Amino acid sequence: MKNNPQLIDKFLDHYWLSSGASQNTLLAYRSDLKLFSKWLKHPLETVTDTTINDYFKHRSLNPATQARILTCLGTFYNYLVTTKTIGTNPTEKLHQPKQVQKLPIFLNINEVESLLNTPDEKTIFGMRDRAMLELLYSCGLRVSELINLEYHNLNLNEEYIRIHGKGNKERILPMGEIAMDYLSIYAEKSRPFLLKNGQNDAYFLSNRSARMSRQNFFYIIKAYALKAGINKPLSPHTLRHAFATHLVQQGADLRSVQLMLGHSDISTTQIYTHIQNTQLKSQHQKHHPRG
Repeated sequence: MKNNPQLIDKFLDHYWLSSGASQNTLLAYRSDLKLFSKWLKHPLETVTDTTINDYFKHRSLNPATQARILTCLGTFYNYLVTTKTIGTNPTEKLHQPKQVQKLPIFLNINEVESLLNTPDEKTIFGMRDRAMLELLYSCGLRVSELINLEYHNLNLNEEYIRIHGKGNKERILPMGEIAMDYLSIYAEKSRPFLLKNGQNDAYFLSNRSARMSRQNFFYIIKAYALKAGINKPLSPHTLRHAFATHLVQQGADLRSVQLMLGHSDISTTQIYTHIQNTQLKSQHQKHHPRG
């Protein structure tokens, strides 16, 4: 019996309107639900906790992926309960799998400086890339927040930036002087050239006068890391981690770091204290006579 794809569409529309979820979250939920629906031999409305456990066994999922899918299914079936499509949520008796907390890839200050200094600032694209990297590190932005910046979101005179993060929550962040200098250079000497006399509210533009894409910027930062001799698996998120870790190392209050990152729960921010503790332990073992 085929499942009705419109049921998933209705849920995603409701979830987007009620939670303000990002497009990446919606795409992930759609993919997870479609794969689950395709595997099922009966309607989505008749699923039990045993069915879901059988699905996890069938796919041999790692704990992180299983946790993500379980969250997705829980939200989906809560919607079906709310709309009186079903009576109970089959995920209620299921528990999130235990996960080993992995520390994010960490760049020290020298590595960050090397990465930031790599773009050729004499070129149009080098000016743009340096401005993007500086802003990413200066404010600890998510890559989606960086590429979705609109021209009116930046106020270089007032020295702040307005960000719309996850759940469309707004936060206003201070910018460092170095980042503002490179943003000014980009706005004056690079962006007008990339705009090519057209109209586009996106702040950071590609060579086609369109908004910079996640994929394009991912390739850009990987190329600069390679050129800088940084032998680590980098992504745009790595500079967000570096921003938070370096603040904590310099004594910043964890609550302030949480607000700047836009974390809804401070437990998410506490991972950066673990990074600091790990580094301290490493330094103690390396240099202390009784290490």
